[in-house]
Amino acid sequence: MALRCELGNKSALRATQGGAALVVGLVLMLVLTVLGISGMNTATLELVMANNMQSQHSAFEAAETGIDIAVGNGDYSTSVPTTFPARAVGDGTARSVMECMATTPVPDRAFSMGTSTGSAQAYHFDVLAVGTGPRNATATHNQSFYIVGPGGTVGC
Repeated sequence: MALRCELGNKSALRATQGGAALVVGLVLMLVLTVLGISGMNTATLELVMANNMQSQHSAFEAAETGIDIAVGNGDYSTSVPTTFPARAVGDGTARSVMECMATTPVPDRAFSMGTSTGSAQAYHFDVLAVGTGPRNATATHNQSFYIVGPGGTVGC
């Protein structure tokens, strides 16, 4: 009789569970699915952000190269702005404009070119360069510099 009672309790236990393990398993699967989708969205967003940073870096480097092209050209016109055509730089393009902005007399006591008083001037040039990278990323850089040269009536 004790044996029958024990078997009867097992049958009753089985009848009361009613698939609870299945429901718990499905809930856990749902949670894991949501976490997986969230992780994929985060990874995709980070990939887009890294690509944008790379494009911006390419545009930055193209603008710096545009400045180097203008300064290294050696043609420093004091009358009209010099426009340099767009050039392919890596995976971007660089455009630049160089313009003489002002002249400043250089005192012979501070700098001597071996000439008479007042014959040396500092020419102030500005270079504006625009670099364009992939995905329409742009960077604009402005560089100023002076060149000391002969003075006189020539000025900006």
